[in-house]
Amino acid sequence: MSLMVNDAATADRPASHPGKFWKRTGAAASCEPNASDTYPWQRHACWVLGMTSALLLWSAFPPLGWSWLAWVAPVAWVLLIRLPKLHGRRPYAVLWLAGFVHWLLVVHWVRLPHWSTFFGWLALAMYLASYIPLFVGLARIAVHRLRIPVLIAAPVVWTGLELLRGHLLTGFSMALLAHTQVEHLKLIQISDVTGAYGVSFLVMFAATGLARMIPIAAEWLVLWPLVPVGAVMAGVVGYGASCLTTPAEGQSPAATAHVALIQGSVDVTFENYDPRKAVEHYLDLSCDTVASHPGLDAVVWPESMCTFLAPLVTYDKDAPITPKDRQWADEKTAIFHQRLRVLVDEHRQARVGATTGQQHELPSFIVCSGTFRLDRELQQYNTGFLIGPAGRIVSRYDKMHPVMFGEYLPLGNWFPWLYEMTPLWAGLSAGSNAVPFHVKDLTFCPSICFESTVPHLIRRQVEQLTRAGTPPNVLVNLTNDGWFWGSSELDLHLACGVFRAVENRLPMLIAANTGFSAWIDASGRILQQGPRRATGVVLAHVMAERRTSLYRAHGDLFGGVCLLASAVVSFLGTVAGLLRRGSKNQVSG
Repeated sequence: MSLMVNDAATADRPASHPGKFWKRTGAAASCEPNASDTYPWQRHACWVLGMTSALLLWSAFPPLGWSWLAWVAPVAWVLLIRLPKLHGRRPYAVLWLAGFVHWLLVVHWVRLPHWSTFFGWLALAMYLASYIPLFVGLARIAVHRLRIPVLIAAPVVWTGLELLRGHLLTGFSMALLAHTQVEHLKLIQISDVTGAYGVSFLVMFAATGLARMIPIAAEWLVLWPLVPVGAVMAGVVGYGASCLTTPAEGQSPAATAHVALIQGSVDVTFENYDPRKAVEHYLDLSCDTVASHPGLDAVVWPESMCTFLAPLVTYDKDAPITPKDRQWADEKTAIFHQRLRVLVDEHRQARVGATTGQQHELPSFIVCSGTFRLDRELQQYNTGFLIGPAGRIVSRYDKMHPVMFGEYLPLGNWFPWLYEMTPLWAGLSAGSNAVPFHVKDLTFCPSICFESTVPHLIRRQVEQLTRAGTPPNVLVNLTNDGWFWGSSELDLHLACGVFRAVENRLPMLIAANTGFSAWIDASGRILQQGPRRATGVVLAHVMAERRTSLYRAHGDLFGGVCLLASAVVSFLGTVAGLLRRGSKNQVSG
């Protein structure tokens, strides 16, 4: 069955101009491609155009980071959507292969932590590659069966699939199309309404407009797409400029906090990682910082840098565990608290040993360590702690979103032998709630590792705390990116932090082993940033932000509408195809 052409230029072509490679199909004046008469380039279009977009889009991401290419990279894919027919034996398999190459290059860093993660790298790239043929296929259904203009169909379908990718199989929201534009502050301000997905829509909308101008078959060059694309761009840039130039509302001088983000440089591998050397490295940096900056309110260490501590082991009094297990848990917990006090004492000695003049109280500490909970089974958590100046735990937050292949294996609960093939001894358990960390007069909303890459998770945490009567003033992320050895993962992770700040209109603090630690304001400006794969300290003076956002109030409404529209397109297109096939069978009968 040949798909009916439904592009504006083709549909509007005069009936007297059939075109060299087109044939009339009756009085209805609709046009179909002649399968025997095609331009030679169309026979290899999927290979050439599919791979062209894949490589250009990769170039727009780090490490090359040629962000301007993102505006033209999807053009080749959109041309495939516009073509009356995709030639070749398996065009969608070709598009999947192009997507596979693209994602192998973008997420190459997944293979670095351990030889076993090489298979996770391949599996992730194979999964993500499926979104390219799905994008082209759904958009073609919208254009050719449902007669929806490609200028609408392509960006809507792309945006809907990005939202789907962010939720399916626990979600993967790194390397969105929007993330290529992280340095263009005026463009990304729209994220406080639409989330990052709105910026992806904008980039795809502009690329589709460019692709719509390019003639295919016997068409003429058209310029009218410049009008809607220019109008939308002007509106977005104007909105962004107003957000950046609007003066901040009156801030209370008391609603501030001085925070030190400690960035060590410890490359992490499963085979050679020594947690004691890591904590000594961070303790030296942290003590030097506390001694030289007496007015600090908080010191933040990255994820996993406090693993020298014996694990904190908790259990319920009525838990069905043996006396021996209770004794083991109590001993470990006692050691944990003892070493917390040692950690604070080291900083106190550094403060006393420095000639700081006026003495200040020690800051609070935000650190991260593995913890356990004894119940019918031993559960492991990745936990962030707020430690008071006296060395006592004030608050704890259990990571809510474990990382696939890094902290748990799919199906690992049903097939425990899978963990025997990896350095993981078991899967990480997920926490259930956001927890406020109160530092001076501010409330911090903590997240750990790749949680900052998940837009709806950070928004949900902010809203949970707000509903509980402790609205956060600052987002803080603790991450150990030493697994990735200074690769482009650092850039992609930082871009996610920028978008979380704009979406929620809250400053974001990132403490990252090997980088990039950063202080980001509520407009997405990176005020200070640590080095790549090197030691540094980021000193942030954060203030309460009084702005809020529509994204915080309504979440992924924009992306959800796009995803719903894509689902409707899939359903109606399938129905239309079945009806057309049925009518043809009746005629032939």
